[in-house]
Amino acid sequence: MKEFWSKRARDLIPYTPGEQPRQRQWIKLNTNENPYPPSQKVLAAIREAASETLRLYPDPECTSLREALAATFDLKPNQVFVGNGSDEVLALCFQAFFDPDRTILFPDVTYSFYPVFADLYGLSYREVPLDERFGLPLESFLGGNGGVVIANPNAPTGRAVSLCDIRALLEGNPESVVVVDEAYVDFGAQSAVPLIDSYPNLVVVQTMSKSRALAGLRVGFALGNENLMAALNCVKNSFNSYTLDRLALAGAEGALRDGEYLRAITMKISSTRDWVADRLKRMGFEVSDSAANFLFISHPDIPAKTLLDGLRERGILVRWWDKPRIRNYLRITVGTDQEMEALCQALTQMSECI
Repeated sequence: MKEFWSKRARDLIPYTPGEQPRQRQWIKLNTNENPYPPSQKVLAAIREAASETLRLYPDPECTSLREALAATFDLKPNQVFVGNGSDEVLALCFQAFFDPDRTILFPDVTYSFYPVFADLYGLSYREVPLDERFGLPLESFLGGNGGVVIANPNAPTGRAVSLCDIRALLEGNPESVVVVDEAYVDFGAQSAVPLIDSYPNLVVVQTMSKSRALAGLRVGFALGNENLMAALNCVKNSFNSYTLDRLALAGAEGALRDGEYLRAITMKISSTRDWVADRLKRMGFEVSDSAANFLFISHPDIPAKTLLDGLRERGILVRWWDKPRIRNYLRITVGTDQEMEALCQALTQMSECI
């Protein structure tokens, strides 16, 4: 079946994305999409960009968007790199900053794309075990490595790392790049962006998919010192100079022009997350502290796979991994209040059937 594949391709175990169903109406709580629509400023910008200029290539430097991001984060444009979603940006980070002969570190429970990237590029890596409550064992990430990658907040647990600990990671790894994946930072964690001018080994990666409700547009970006951003551009321009199309560039700029809407929907999602977490705890579930737009839960008496299947039968999709440490946990995206009420009622029904 793999005739003519390269050896590396034959050995790869690719990332499995969350299900995107095409039939039936589901309550979709499995891929951490925003339950609310994009800002009206996004839609207006896309409509304006959908013109005859689509016959022309987009700006390969994404100049206008980088300038808007720089202004948003109080940085300079040459401290900003833009890519086709944060997954692409992260993949470019693995190529630009890590070498095969130096082992990189990331947690054993984290975004499952990290080991895929490492295997794709032939990198050596070690998965450092989180503690029993999924906290980051800081001392295990200090020194003696070729790079560090952490998600803050963590995915899938939702646990946040303090800015003090991020600073310690940077100071403890002065010869290595520390990549902080902040896909969910707007829902309650502290961003490491204020540390960029103090630490030349820091790269912060963010996305517009989650808090800005643009998962369908595919816009991600990295922030760091100009030398690191130059490395990302070097790798990007070695295989694709045009990573963002004209509509994505326009929509992303529109999102940045509506900070009020960003604050409103992230506050609403965080409020929903908190009341759902409290209710699930009262129902007997263990709920990890979350600073993200999802909850990581388990039940002492009902296996997570049983809950997964039962919810699916009731028209609700959530995420489950068949992995040793988290096999008995579900990750549940925070939806609208109505969707989360339906989730709680479904879980109550299943709990009563024990």
